[in-house]
Amino acid sequence: MTKRLASCPGDWEHFSHMADIGIRGVGCSIEEAFEQAAMALTAAITEPSKVRCRNSIQLEIQASELETLLFDWLNALIYEMAVRNMLFGHFQLHIDDCHLQAQAWGERVDRYRHQPAVEVKGATYTELRVANEEGVWIAQCIVDV
Repeated sequence: MTKRLASCPGDWEHFSHMADIGIRGVGCSIEEAFEQAAMALTAAITEPSKVRCRNSIQLEIQASELETLLFDWLNALIYEMAVRNMLFGHFQLHIDDCHLQAQAWGERVDRYRHQPAVEVKGATYTELRVANEEGVWIAQCIVDV
């Protein structure tokens, strides 16, 4: 399920890590990079195009730095997926000074249609990075599967 990156608009990819999965979101804005990192998270589990946007949830996260904000964002999504038995396929974020407000759309897991490949246990601090490189934002980390 690895996807090739384009410069802009946003995109995502997986990168290899010993036993776990690296996820990377790229975008023209920090919000887009975080949204694409969330799409990479979904793509580690299932093909994102199979997820219908039937229900939405709202999340609000405050952190002291951008890397921690990404870590908390991904773990909040993983938590919501677990407790709601949902997958998310569309995200809309606003980030202002390490304060994130988001809406995520998705649906309950349908094992037949979604065919989940792995269960993501959590985002880790391994290779955690949020950076602006020549006007392109990158948001990445390793997720434990």
